[in-house]
Amino acid sequence: MATTKIDRAQVADTALRLLNEVGLDGLTLRAIAKELGVQAPALYWHFKNKQALLDEMATVMYRRLMADGIPGAEAESWQEMVRAVSRALRTMMLGYRDGAKVYGGARFTGTDHAESLEVYLGALLKAGFTQRDATRATMTSYAYTMGFVAEEQGTEPRPGERGEGVDVAARAAALAAYPLAAAAGPELFEANDERFEEGLDVVVAGIEAVYPRRG
Repeated sequence: MATTKIDRAQVADTALRLLNEVGLDGLTLRAIAKELGVQAPALYWHFKNKQALLDEMATVMYRRLMADGIPGAEAESWQEMVRAVSRALRTMMLGYRDGAKVYGGARFTGTDHAESLEVYLGALLKAGFTQRDATRATMTSYAYTMGFVAEEQGTEPRPGERGEGVDVAARAAALAAYPLAAAAGPELFEANDERFEEGLDVVVAGIEAVYPRRG
């Protein structure tokens, strides 16, 4: 009987494709192995556990994000660079069901990410920020985007697909005794694009207000 040969790239690509079908909770090594036509133990030659696979998946997601060049690298200002990077990261994660869960907290399996980080930090230093402040500003904008998408995908597994149990009108009725909390529903669960852009404005304004610049 011929043995099916697989490599890390095949496993990661298959896992990302299945992720869109079954979500992170349904993404098992057994399901991936079945899709590849191998036995589950064959995957352990490439990944010691599921977290190692998630790390590789996140790395592949990052490489795909950078395939057409570093987002924001050609921006005319550091403010627009921050916005461009955040928008690109959000779009990338929204392209995968549970994308934020996979990407957040993962450890890249290579050093690919260093190139884009060098570009971003370099642009911020050129704009007058110190190394410390540039790094913290970068992490703040990253954390905002990660958190926003994680919440977004918690209510919309895919763009435009409302998750179970998320009904703004029903929520308002259930919270009738708390009128302010009830009225907050639309601002919490609707107009995601608008809210994300407004939040980016807050992040950029915060960076400008908190971190002094030289020159």
